[in-house]
Amino acid sequence: MRWLAALTVFLTAFLAIDPAMASSEPWQLGLQDAGSPIMERISSFHTLLLWIITLITLFVLGLLIYVCVKFGEDKNPTPSRRSHHAMLEVVWTAVPVMILVIIAIPSFKLLYYSDVVPETDMTLKAIGRQWYWSYEYPDQGNFTFDAYLIPDEDLVEGQKRLLETDNRVILPVDTNIRVQVTASDVLHSWAMPPLGIKIDAVPGRLNEVWIHINEPGTYYGQCSELCGVNHGFMPITIEAVAKDAFEDWVKQAQQEFARVGEATTVADAGTVENAN
Repeated sequence: MRWLAALTVFLTAFLAIDPAMASSEPWQLGLQDAGSPIMERISSFHTLLLWIITLITLFVLGLLIYVCVKFGEDKNPTPSRRSHHAMLEVVWTAVPVMILVIIAIPSFKLLYYSDVVPETDMTLKAIGRQWYWSYEYPDQGNFTFDAYLIPDEDLVEGQKRLLETDNRVILPVDTNIRVQVTASDVLHSWAMPPLGIKIDAVPGRLNEVWIHINEPGTYYGQCSELCGVNHGFMPITIEAVAKDAFEDWVKQAQQEFARVGEATTVADAGTVENAN
């Protein structure tokens, strides 16, 4: 069973990869590893749908094969002229309704869970611009910085093309974080797949969502709303660290990015409204 041993080694090595460092890879199947409670629920819901779809597909395939074999021309030279069957029509109407209800219940629970912002410990403000992101930390001294894409020629070993920024968003793990998103020019979208987040950045409007990062590591996202010629060059890079390390970074960032009032803030983007 040499192949079984090789498969075991491969799976062991694969599962040993730090999920927080994982991102989309060529030929990847399925969702990225969950980095937040929201993404964990999305992955579970995806698995539920996969089982339902698989069972439906197998049932329809089996029914099709049965009908082809049972009612072929050689076995059934005189086809039936029956036009309707009351019980059969009730069944094929009721069963899909039941399946949709089974899907709808966890779907609504997931929507409610992700939409309702719980009590949070800090706020991060993200402002979309052509073509970079600006970030504010109002609870840590209200410092601001911009995050631009690192060009290919400046990448170092280990950095990911089109996903790295010159200034990473540093956030603490095991912390409920309110993320408020807007834009200063055109529509953008702040999307972070491993955290299960995608929220529109609309000029003059403030949308908000919450995140809770489970493990330290680096998480990658991108702008997911067509916003102009350089739309594909607006990455989002989050580095999740321990709370003590975050506090140390805040002290350093307060000095490095001490320019309150010089950059355009969320309020400058227009009349702000809460999207919830």
